[in-house]
Amino acid sequence: RKLLNRLSGYAQTGRILAVMGPSGSGKSTFLDSLAGRISSDVRRGGNISLSGKKMKPIDHKDLSYVTQENLYLGTLTVKETIAYPAHLRLSSEMTKAEIDEVVETTIKEMGLEDCAENKIGNWHLRGISSGEKKRLNISLEMVTGPLILLLDEPTTGLDSASAFFVTRALRNIADEGRIVICSMHQPSSEVFDIFDDLLLLSSGETVFLGEAKMAIEFFADAGFACPRRKNPSDHFLRCISLDFDSVTATLLLSPRNCQNPASSGFSMKMKTAEIKATLIQSYKSSEYSCAVRRKMQEIAATKDYQVCQLNKNTNSSKWKELRILTHRSFINMYRDIGYSWLRIMFYVLSSISTGTLYFDIGYDNGAIINRGKCVSFIYGFMICLSCGGVPFLDEELK
Repeated sequence: RKLLNRLSGYAQTGRILAVMGPSGSGKSTFLDSLAGRISSDVRRGGNISLSGKKMKPIDHKDLSYVTQENLYLGTLTVKETIAYPAHLRLSSEMTKAEIDEVVETTIKEMGLEDCAENKIGNWHLRGISSGEKKRLNISLEMVTGPLILLLDEPTTGLDSASAFFVTRALRNIADEGRIVICSMHQPSSEVFDIFDDLLLLSSGETVFLGEAKMAIEFFADAGFACPRRKNPSDHFLRCISLDFDSVTATLLLSPRNCQNPASSGFSMKMKTAEIKATLIQSYKSSEYSCAVRRKMQEIAATKDYQVCQLNKNTNSSKWKELRILTHRSFINMYRDIGYSWLRIMFYVLSSISTGTLYFDIGYDNGAIINRGKCVSFIYGFMICLSCGGVPFLDEELK
């Protein structure tokens, strides 16, 4: 099965390229392909170029990928969470003061000043909001000053206001001369207005690529104009998502719509599959597709097209990594009630119980056997308790 089918396009510095489409359209696969995260058993063809030079895959020093999953420890503050990866990933030639300055700058850029000293929060500790967590997730990748920032649905799970502020933060990042490519499922009209360019996918094929504001005109020219006072992104997905055929059939069978089918607003003259095929064919023969090809040729021919990386990042020494990660681990254990303090209380109570049970048992042969049983119990007890640290190991590895 083809996950992506003959995709071609471009992204420019200082602009946000939004990748939209229904679930299963290939948005995440597209980003994974750009980031070189495709599994080895998946066949991939084509080339990825940066500044006119073919790169396979793109150097991770030039690219950062923000996934949907939030990767941080809930016991750390926002500032600490950004500082640890900064000390690990930035150049060893930078002084501590310079790295701290990068951390402070990143916090200000992402609008996290008000919660910089607040803990992120976990199962027993109330922390920052979901929108602040999303911006923090982006901050972890911004400390290295990447040329290209990829984001997989950064507004998922957020209300409209939080999603707007996250997207505004991406706008500020793009304005600094970076390339921002993010997948979006169904943004609000306010969020949609922030995007510069739009790549619309359906079943791994390009439905539209060009300026976001021109997508409305493209759909109108193809015969599927967006109704007034309707969110453009909702209309686009309604036209290319095959699931809406099932939704329409279900709604038309309801008692309310059976009485007056025309009032439902869900009936369309064409099936979604026919609409999608019409749009794909219209794009291939449109001026928008020709403009994309001309722009790609123009970028490839520009030899002096350059972008600059703000912060140098190199691999830290093993001893530096060990020191920083050990310090973070001890801070996490000290602040986590379930990891440290409850365990200490359990150790104390178990020690008192075991000591009372084996107190003054004598020195005869039976006492020696009992002492052996006590040692075996203690070793088994320690091994069982150590298994409780496996979830925390997985958290640290992420």
